[in-house]
Amino acid sequence: MLSFQRLDVYQRAIEFLSLAYEVVDDLPRGNGDRADQLTRSAESVVRNIAEGAGRWSEADSASRYKIARGEAMECAASLDVLKLRKLISMERYQRGLRLLEGVVAMLTKMV
Repeated sequence: MLSFQRLDVYQRAIEFLSLAYEVVDDLPRGNGDRADQLTRSAESVVRNIAEGAGRWSEADSASRYKIARGEAMECAASLDVLKLRKLISMERYQRGLRLLEGVVAMLTKMV
């Protein structure tokens, strides 16, 4: 296991990514743009956490963690859009927000 894979923030981001895949898989046809946006931003959170952990300087790491934090916020906005369009269950919406709140809080401290 690599060092970033042990991070709580990474584990929570992976858990959110799994939820995002479930949400996307259940979207009706005609929502490809929404599915693509949620998937890209959720994957970006995971990738930027990993990349930040691999940087040599604190400044480089912080830069990647800031990007990951912004992408997590974008994921929350995507969930809001899906909720508004009635394309996500309240249970998944709330679970997703809880996961993202934890990711954002941890990344804020890491920056």
